[in-house]
Amino acid sequence: MPFDVASFRAGFPSLASGIAHFDNPGGTQTPAVVGEAIARTMTGPLSQRGAATVSQRNAEEVVAGFRSAVADLLGGVPEGVVHGRSATALTYDFSRTLARTWVPGDEVVVCELDHDSNVRPWVQSAERAGATVRWLRLDPDTAELDLSSLDVITERTRLVAMTAASNLLGTRPPVATVAARAHEVGALVHVDAVHHTAHAAPDVAAMGADFAVCSPYKFFGPHCGALVADPDLLETLRPDKLLPSTDAVPERFELGTLPYELLAGATAAIDLIDSLGTGGTRRERLVAAAATIAEHELRLRLRIEEGLAALGDRLTLHSRAVDRTSTLFVTLRDRLPVDAYELLAKRDVLVPAGTFYAYETFRALRLPDDSGLRIGLAAYNDDSDVDRLLEGLTDVLA
Repeated sequence: MPFDVASFRAGFPSLASGIAHFDNPGGTQTPAVVGEAIARTMTGPLSQRGAATVSQRNAEEVVAGFRSAVADLLGGVPEGVVHGRSATALTYDFSRTLARTWVPGDEVVVCELDHDSNVRPWVQSAERAGATVRWLRLDPDTAELDLSSLDVITERTRLVAMTAASNLLGTRPPVATVAARAHEVGALVHVDAVHHTAHAAPDVAAMGADFAVCSPYKFFGPHCGALVADPDLLETLRPDKLLPSTDAVPERFELGTLPYELLAGATAAIDLIDSLGTGGTRRERLVAAAATIAEHELRLRLRIEEGLAALGDRLTLHSRAVDRTSTLFVTLRDRLPVDAYELLAKRDVLVPAGTFYAYETFRALRLPDDSGLRIGLAAYNDDSDVDRLLEGLTDVLA
């Protein structure tokens, strides 16, 4: 069944603003059903979790619903889903916990394709433990992972941290290949699936991820994060926590009272994606929906790439990987990116400039900071958005 983008857009009140949003990798717009779920949870009977009253049961159901929905989206199990304030906060928390067992001589491997939230926590934890940091390299000519750099994974490696999709270039590296190499030497694998989950329904087992994080606000939900892992692995980890708080997994890793309204909003966002799919189980429907959305985004991406090519050498497209999301990073020849961003914004076309926290990717590409524009598609973008983008870029660069 073809994707009805007009019907989908109608569920997003904010799109009535007339803004053509290409800032989606930084966070998507929020549909009415998510806002309604948040408001309904906050204003309905709600208490600390328990079973004695409807307000307590509501809280229990919201938490269980969130864990089940996230597990279905990422191919995990509800008992292995941990809520966090953000993917960055979760990565910091788990890096500190895992690093307690690291000693001088151990090694940690990070990747040049990553958002800094999956680099700096591991680098800082390794430095405190006296462990050595090694790098998986980006090939700047192809925007692909340099597979020759897999040699940095050795018997001394304790953890490999890498992205499932670059938030700057869209590149999807071969995570399963890297994870298999890491597991051969007994290392754990932490996958940043934030950008990837916005364009797919990941399978943490197929990726070989021991830990995977995502952010619901990248796929129509509220601002929070989630981590998915095997509950048996979580049982082996001892984070800092308050003495009276539960030691049960996954609650062991969730500090303080959970924001029930945000959990309900995240579940509503996943259910919205689910409504676009077909199949017997929610996991099957989410996979089908992701494929439908990806096909829609790819068609728009190819239109944009054709339009960018028509602009000739006035810009350079750095998103070149064979397997990538519908996210494009471009640098301009005769315009400062911030000037182009401001001129496009005056037309209500939102294409941000910056580094987007992809600090190491900029270094690997040998580009100065804030030297380009990122064009990121979401399911609610349509052909009229693309028309306005290409017309605006043509005028800005003329």
